[in-house]
Amino acid sequence: MKDKIIAILENRSGEQMADLVRKYGGKPFSAPALAEVPDIDPVLIVQMVSDWQTNLPDFFIFQTGVGVKALFAATDALGVSEQFLQILAASKVLVRGVKPTAALRLRKVRIDLTAGEPYTTAEVLALLDAQEPKAKLVAVQRYGDTNFELQHALEARRVQITEIATYRWSLPENIQPMIDLMNALDKGIIDMVCFTSASQVYNLLTVAEQLGRVTLLKTALKNSLVASIGPVCTKALHQHAIRVDVEPTPPKLGPFIGAINSKFGLKL
Repeated sequence: MKDKIIAILENRSGEQMADLVRKYGGKPFSAPALAEVPDIDPVLIVQMVSDWQTNLPDFFIFQTGVGVKALFAATDALGVSEQFLQILAASKVLVRGVKPTAALRLRKVRIDLTAGEPYTTAEVLALLDAQEPKAKLVAVQRYGDTNFELQHALEARRVQITEIATYRWSLPENIQPMIDLMNALDKGIIDMVCFTSASQVYNLLTVAEQLGRVTLLKTALKNSLVASIGPVCTKALHQHAIRVDVEPTPPKLGPFIGAINSKFGLKL
C-alpha cells in the first residue's frame, strides 16, 4: 500500500492500525467514528448477581473483551466478584471470539463453549442449539449495542434473556474528523476506507445524513476502495448498498492489514 491514503475509522485501536499502515508504506487518515461510553448501573449489577444465586442462568454469553473487563471492574468495586465467579462456575460459559476468552481466563473462569470463526451470531446459535438440555435462561453480556439478531433468535426459541450492559457506543464528541474524511473522499484523495465495526458504518452515515450528504458519501465511496473487518460489518455496509472490496479471513487486525496490502499489490 505504498503511498496510499488509508482512512481509519477505528477509535480504540486506531493508532495500532495507523502504525501497521505506516509499516507497509501507507499514509493513515484518522477519522474516529465511534466512542465507547460506560453504561454500568451498580444497583442493577448487584441485583442481577443476587438474582442469579437463586435463579441460575443456563448459559452466560460473553461477546467482547472490553465488556468482560468492564463488568469485572464493576463487580470488584461493588465487592461481589467472588459471588459472580461462583455463579459462573455453576453455569455454562460461552464466548464469542478470542478477546473475551483472554479476559475471562485472567479471572480463571472455566470456558465451556467457544464460538468458531468468524465469531458471528450464527456460530453462537449453532453452539446453543447443539446443547442438551436446551437453554431456558441466558445472560448475555451486551457490547456497544444490543445484539438484536441474537436477542430475536433466542426469543424465537422461547429463551428468557438477561442483558448485562457494560458500555454503549455513541458518536464521538468531535465529529469534525468524519466531516474531513467526507471532504477528502469528495476530492478523490482517499484510496481506501477501513471499517472495523457495523456501528462505524451507521455513525458515518448518521453524520452524513445530518449534513444532507448521504448520496454524495455513497458516490464517493464507490470511487474509493472499501475494506470490512468481517461478516457483521460487511452486512451493515451491504444494507446501505456500499460495495466491499476487502474482507479478511479470519476477521482479525493482522489479516485485515495484510488483505489491504495484498489488494493494492494486485492493483500495481
